[in-house]
Amino acid sequence: MAEVKNLAINYKTVEDFKKFREYGAQELQMTKELEGNMIDADINSPFYGIYVGDNLAARMCLYTKEDNNQPIFDPPHEYMVIWKLEVLEKYQDKGFGSEMIDYAKSFKMPIKAISRQNARPFFEKHGFETLKYDIERDMADDPLVWYPKGYVLNQ
Repeated sequence: MAEVKNLAINYKTVEDFKKFREYGAQELQMTKELEGNMIDADINSPFYGIYVGDNLAARMCLYTKEDNNQPIFDPPHEYMVIWKLEVLEKYQDKGFGSEMIDYAKSFKMPIKAISRQNARPFFEKHGFETLKYDIERDMADDPLVWYPKGYVLNQ
């Protein structure tokens, strides 16, 4: 079992993310987001990853969001967002993506994920369901949501 680690906002993590830029999917790049947060070293990093030796094999952005402007839930409440989950190709099919999902689920909050790079079957395998599409809220995204066991949906 791999260990999901909170990634520091520093130059080492930028270097690790550059490997994803070289070998990963262009749509999933996060180097600019990371560099944009380097000014304030006191903030909690929303970036998480799994290392194999010294190599970052999988990473995602995971953060809590208030459900206020364009609510998903009734009544509105906080939820987690998984954004740009990616496992480098040479590390795929080793369970690292599942480990990242399990880590996010450990917070026991509903999770919204955006299916990119044909990842819908992966998220569905992990219990994510299609979120009722709202053009103003979701724009061109392909959102899915996971609910913790016992969660009651009021919609």
